[in-house]
Amino acid sequence: MKHRTKVALAVALTATVITAANAQMAPAPTETNFQVRTTGDLVRLCEATPNDPTGIAALHFCHGFAIGAYQYHQVVTAAEGKRQLVCAPTPPPSRNDTVSAFVTWAKQNPKLMDTPPVDGLFRFLSQRYPCRT
Repeated sequence: MKHRTKVALAVALTATVITAANAQMAPAPTETNFQVRTTGDLVRLCEATPNDPTGIAALHFCHGFAIGAYQYHQVVTAAEGKRQLVCAPTPPPSRNDTVSAFVTWAKQNPKLMDTPPVDGLFRFLSQRYPCRT
């Protein structure tokens, strides 16, 4: 009888731990997130895991979007002789580290989740990697 009680307790505790862990995980990105209409959509793609049904595609999309936006910013500011909004340190941080920091920043700034994705991304980047005047 004691053995059954211990087993039942162990099963109940394990189920509680698994449920709590799953509750903290973000839901998998949806097809709508790939339209990237908001910063929240971009964050959803960037926080995906490879185990999500669209996780690998979401992560590649996130990185490609971020790099494309950053490189476009660099080219346009250089061509127009304007001041850059973002100045990456030397050596630059890894993409994985920067994307992870972006997701953390965005979750700390939930009011910005409905802004255009490039706006949210560059608000983060300009705060994280400001240019010296």
